[in-house]
Amino acid sequence: MKILLEREEVNPNRPDDWGRTPLLWAAWLGPEAVVKILLGLDEVDPDIPDNHGRSPLSYAAERGHEGVVTILLGREEVTPDIPDNHGRAPLSYAAERGCEGVAKILLGREGVTPDKPDGAGTTPYMYAARGGYNKVIALLQPPDQAITPSAS
Repeated sequence: MKILLEREEVNPNRPDDWGRTPLLWAAWLGPEAVVKILLGLDEVDPDIPDNHGRSPLSYAAERGHEGVVTILLGREEVTPDIPDNHGRAPLSYAAERGCEGVAKILLGREGVTPDKPDGAGTTPYMYAARGGYNKVIALLQPPDQAITPSAS
């Protein structure tokens, strides 16, 4: 990959027919070393969305790639709560797949709204509940709505 990137005619931001850049593909598939190499290039924009409005962070969050999520969030240009064309933010994808580690990382970032509904009105909490991901549900549970067992 390094050899290819040294070639003048290689554009590391060139999207495919779906608008997916090499960085987006690397974020989706998870090789941290490749993500680091691509982010080391000045011309690579870490927040370019595909044709569906999904960012590399969104795909990494959905796949549970905690290391890639951390690397991407280390870049100032990356917006942690940016919605795609359906109004879904990265946290919603992590919650839907039960990616507890990614959810923790995202919730630790300023600007991430834990109860942000998507275009259909579905929140990350609803996605986690639908999948039965109890650990993610607990992370997203508002403190004032904590469930306490009743005495019977």
